[in-house]
Amino acid sequence: MSTSRPAVLALEDGSVFRGLAFGADATIAGECVFNTSMTGYQEILTDPSYFGQIVTMTAPQIGNYGINDEDTEAAVPKASGFVVRELSPVVSNWRSQTSLGNYLRKHGIPGISEVDTRALTKKLRVDGAMKCCLSTLPISDADAVARARGWRDMAGADYVKDVSCREPFIWGADDPSRHNAPYFPTGTTMNAPGVPAKRFRVAAFDYGAKFSIYRKLVRHGFEVQVFPATATREEVREHKPDAVFLSNGPGDPSALPYIHKTVTALLPDFPIFGICLGHQMITHALGGTTFKLKFGHRGGNQPVKNLETGKVSITAQNHGFATDPKSIEARGAKVTEVNLNDQTVEGLRHTKLPVFSVQYHPEAAPGPNDADPLFVDFYRMVEQRKAGKI
Repeated sequence: MSTSRPAVLALEDGSVFRGLAFGADATIAGECVFNTSMTGYQEILTDPSYFGQIVTMTAPQIGNYGINDEDTEAAVPKASGFVVRELSPVVSNWRSQTSLGNYLRKHGIPGISEVDTRALTKKLRVDGAMKCCLSTLPISDADAVARARGWRDMAGADYVKDVSCREPFIWGADDPSRHNAPYFPTGTTMNAPGVPAKRFRVAAFDYGAKFSIYRKLVRHGFEVQVFPATATREEVREHKPDAVFLSNGPGDPSALPYIHKTVTALLPDFPIFGICLGHQMITHALGGTTFKLKFGHRGGNQPVKNLETGKVSITAQNHGFATDPKSIEARGAKVTEVNLNDQTVEGLRHTKLPVFSVQYHPEAAPGPNDADPLFVDFYRMVEQRKAGKI
């Protein structure tokens, strides 16, 4: 006797995709986007930058290696829903602790399989990311389309407040991966091979940060003091950090004036490194602007060219907004990197202050390690600032 249950994905333009339900019994609306990564569905589901989004995977089979506690990028999944072509009937990996379906069911997130994800992705590329409704419960097509159209737009949405931590804390003690990887808890003398012996304290703003970014900072010689997105310049200065880091996060970067104000105030005080939403916060802090991309960049295979060195890196990305290059030209910053697919801004650097940022994820997870040297650049920048050289 079959236990298959029908599910539906409806887009705001009236398109309806039918498939089989897995995960939780639920009806959810959000922004439908696609990710081109071949692996890493667990990290994608738990990336807080996907808050409010229903993610379509372009890889044809998902779920074959299951889920484990060590590779999550947040304590619980942050994506609203999941769309796949084929849900693997077999879970086979020595690190697996549960199946993808059970994991989503546990956390109340619906999934739909047997969807023509190629057709769906082509539609999103041609028409742009759309509002959608995913339901694993009995629902009419008309109701599903109406729910999709009734969902609020991503543009203008502040989702950072939904994913940021509530109180400051020191990263390390609660890292679920500390027992099986070379992550160093607070207070450890950093003399392992490749890790700087001198430690710098970085104030890391959590706009929806992935665990991996904190781990990378620790590995590259930083003690990480995490602050909520609402922290002020004064609260940061009280902890006497050596530098400031601005994390990734969800939503519209123009809808966060309280963060723009704080970053503007911090620019003259500390060396600053921003990624993804943090990059966009630096853009707005400088007086620049951002705009919504047609379908965004989401995946582990985005080519980026450094205009200063000519080097091309393959990067991991997850964003739906980008910096307007003309808006920062006369504001003390220069574009340092561009996306080779569409020439959008992928990096900037202040011409006088020790401040730089990238639009992509240098910590990857999942994805290539081409951008790992950026953490070394950040460390050296802080080192030079402490030595009075910049």
